[in-house]
Amino acid sequence: QVQLVESGGGLVQPGGSLRLSCVASGNVFRTYRMGWYRQAPGKPRELVAAIASDGTTNYVDSVKGRFTISRDNAKNTVYLQMNSLKPEDTSVYYCKANDILGKYSYWGQGAQVTVSS
Repeated sequence: QVQLVESGGGLVQPGGSLRLSCVASGNVFRTYRMGWYRQAPGKPRELVAAIASDGTTNYVDSVKGRFTISRDNAKNTVYLQMNSLKPEDTSVYYCKANDILGKYSYWGQGAQVTVSS
């Protein structure tokens, strides 16, 4: 069982920045594919960004050039740097871990991000 704990959410004005962090338990973090998802009220959960164990990244089109996902295997942590935030980025952001075989997945508890003036 892997525990994921997110932090770094909050209220920010349009154009501002936030950095989300997700710390994972266990000692095989470096093998996991990590992802950040978000879900706004009344909408389905969507993948925002993902990073593989080899560092390969991918992003949903709406955040390309504004968000950056990264990982620090020594700290069992994945980050989501969010710049040039827009009101439509307002959501609960979730961290997800997938094991190397894709057999198991784990979710964090979620972090609220609100972009508003």
